[in-house]
Amino acid sequence: MLNSLKRMMIRERARTHWREVEAWSRERGFHFRRARDDAGFVIDVKLGERDGRLEWGPSQRDYIVGAELRLRTELGLPNNLQLLVLSRPLMHELERETFERFTDTMQTHIDTSTPEEMRWLAMYEQFSFGAGRTPLAARIGAVGSSRSALSRWLEGPLAEQIEAAGKNVLAFPVPFVLMTLRGRVLLRVGLPVPRVDALTQALALFSVAVQRATQIKELPPDAASAWPSTPVSALTPPELGTPALGTPELAEKEPKRRR
Repeated sequence: MLNSLKRMMIRERARTHWREVEAWSRERGFHFRRARDDAGFVIDVKLGERDGRLEWGPSQRDYIVGAELRLRTELGLPNNLQLLVLSRPLMHELERETFERFTDTMQTHIDTSTPEEMRWLAMYEQFSFGAGRTPLAARIGAVGSSRSALSRWLEGPLAEQIEAAGKNVLAFPVPFVLMTLRGRVLLRVGLPVPRVDALTQALALFSVAVQRATQIKELPPDAASAWPSTPVSALTPPELGTPALGTPELAEKEPKRRR
């Protein structure tokens, strides 16, 4: 009942924008179609010579409330190349939830039922941004199985796109996740209303992410060779309410806890 009501509210709020989105799709030679439950839509997009998919509808993750935008494409990257970039408020929320989940239940290992976003935050060290990237570091965090691959992916054009999107579709503190997973590149963004300007900017950012990912030809020597399981002893409680250097105040609004 609650899920049906949620889908209905999202559909009615956003439907006025669908005609604009459909026209936007046609102009670019994309294929627009409504989702089966009519609560969202799917657009088959082109990323240069590659095919991709853009979806908008009810969120598939608890940490995004309401509707979300999803973009994905298959790249054939190494399966164990695990790179994650996400908004800093979301990073703090997931770190807290991960710590609470495994200390409350007395689990000793992180299992595969836990979303990758949470597992990777516990498994890998955070990426250290350069001195000239303080504004960017204040808004996003990043982890990965290969620090060199993460640096090559994130620095330069992709960092610039993320900074530009921070004025619109990724405006602080909008939750977003950009990651490589099992050979694919995926982007997930909280987006209550599918505005054409937001879709345009998200697609531009995603296109650069895909282009940069294709330049990672082979796994660097420091890349992880498997999906490791991290003991709970390796998890330390996050410093809640303590923003990173230059971070807008994160403690003003307590993130919603989910179990």
